[in-house]
Amino acid sequence: MKKLLIASTSTVHGKGYLEYILPELSELFKGVHEILFIPYARPGGKSHDEYTEIVKNAFEKINIRVKGIHEFKNPIDAVNNAKGIFTGGGNTFLLIKQLYDNKVISSIKNVVENGVPYFGTSAGSNITGLTIQNTNDMPIIYPPSFNSFGFINFNINPHYLDPDPTSKHMGETRETRINEFHTLNKIPVLGLREGSWLQVKGSKLTLKGPLFARLFQQGKQPVELAPESDLSFLM
Repeated sequence: MKKLLIASTSTVHGKGYLEYILPELSELFKGVHEILFIPYARPGGKSHDEYTEIVKNAFEKINIRVKGIHEFKNPIDAVNNAKGIFTGGGNTFLLIKQLYDNKVISSIKNVVENGVPYFGTSAGSNITGLTIQNTNDMPIIYPPSFNSFGFINFNINPHYLDPDPTSKHMGETRETRINEFHTLNKIPVLGLREGSWLQVKGSKLTLKGPLFARLFQQGKQPVELAPESDLSFLM
């Protein structure tokens, strides 16, 4: 049975790294003493070691050890032996490129489909969808494909922002860009606001956290979905 937490962000205002979601992580990784961290997205240009150290400090609070995938000689073996996986945020294009380059896409998909719990934030959440085409990131590197894991049958737009009616900024909104995506693509897109996450248990998908999420579908008006909504129809 698939077990995933797919979060919009790693950090919410006023709290430390992962602090807001640690109780959920304790439950997701219950009985797991060490998880595999994938630091490939490198937020702010952090090295893999620097990024992994931040994650180690956070998971230490719930008594879970962390080892970065880059610390293993064979990343495929690291995935196949993992008891839990966390993929952090950063640049989604860089993340997917590294996953393809290290040939771990199929290995990760296989272990997660067979019950290894998976946690993703931001870029690490983007890759749980069908493609990475609804990331907010700049394409700083060219990946072999936009196709990602497909753990869920739609795409994620993390850090979803609503238009500010008081702003004088005339640029495109997130909603505008997603609508542009839907002129050429049928894949549904879920806008996840900061502090929200999705819980996947087998074929059951539930919206968690204090905020509504916004569902975009080709040819339809966007729909606001309340916390604790059953979104299994999207699976």
